[in-house]
Amino acid sequence: MHTTQAYITVEGVIGVGKTTLARMFQREIGAQLILEVFEENPFLTDFYTDRSRYAFQTQIFFLLSRYHQQRQLLGIPRPIISDYMFEKDRLFAQVNLQGDELDTYYSVQEALAENILLPDLVIYLKADTDTLMNRITARDRPYERNMDPDYIDRLRTTYDRFFSAFEAAPVLIIDTNDIDFVQNLDDRDDIFHRIRGALGEGPRQPALPGLDREQDPVVVSTPAPENDRMGLEHTTRRLRDFQRFHRELDRTKQFATDPYLNFILLQEEMGELARALSYRWRAQSTGRSQSPGELDANLPSIQEELADVLAYVIKLANYTGVDLEAAYLEKMQINQEREWTVPPPEGDHS
Repeated sequence: MHTTQAYITVEGVIGVGKTTLARMFQREIGAQLILEVFEENPFLTDFYTDRSRYAFQTQIFFLLSRYHQQRQLLGIPRPIISDYMFEKDRLFAQVNLQGDELDTYYSVQEALAENILLPDLVIYLKADTDTLMNRITARDRPYERNMDPDYIDRLRTTYDRFFSAFEAAPVLIIDTNDIDFVQNLDDRDDIFHRIRGALGEGPRQPALPGLDREQDPVVVSTPAPENDRMGLEHTTRRLRDFQRFHRELDRTKQFATDPYLNFILLQEEMGELARALSYRWRAQSTGRSQSPGELDANLPSIQEELADVLAYVIKLANYTGVDLEAAYLEKMQINQEREWTVPPPEGDHS
């Protein structure tokens, strides 16, 4: 299945990074983003203070809220990515409710679940309890400041048990303990490739704004060498692959990674490009050379200098933590929607 036709959900225990990944992949594929509305639950703060007293009210509010939101998916064009699936509500109920309250919850939940759309892929993000607690502490939401590690551990165990037996939709399990897909572009790219692979889609060039996605060329990569060293011939030729290549090149060649030094070197390459272009500009503007062969002889110099300029732009993106591909696509979307004003020719005062 192509990502443009998919409904994808990201799941996992509190603090694992569901919403963050959903937002990132939404930008990657241009999907409709459906985020769980949890802060509107009026019982949530009290629940974390006294779970046994406020569990049923909290759970029923979430159940009905999630049901209402999930029903809206039927009228939303794909692709869709969400940071939760409807079944998660039942998992929390199993941890938080018991006795008559749990039985009552089950009767309502099972009736509602019959009308819920199943995802084409579930991405289950896993992490150990200590990792989850560290991430919860780092994001510092007021109502989570007294989070009980035992509660998180029970949720983690419940999630693991559920997804080990879940067969209603394909599940991609990703262990996030030792990766950082927020700061590390390689980790992020790896997850994106795994998602596409789980959907049966090969690597593709991202669609530019205004272009038909179905006409985007498929880029097939050659198998990577056994030692998994990064080479351009083994990439899918996306900007992120080039960024990864330059990170590896910096490491193996021990190039200086100071952004200011590399900015100066970029200016030097810009000067060399200007000299290469000036030859062609003078020849064309003065009519000194009308020979295509003579102009073509200048082309290798332009190609070489453009490549050097691009290399330093990619290096600067690496040194400043910029996802160049995402930044470019976002800026081109802005440019596409922008109204451009062309100034009148000089002397035209009409």
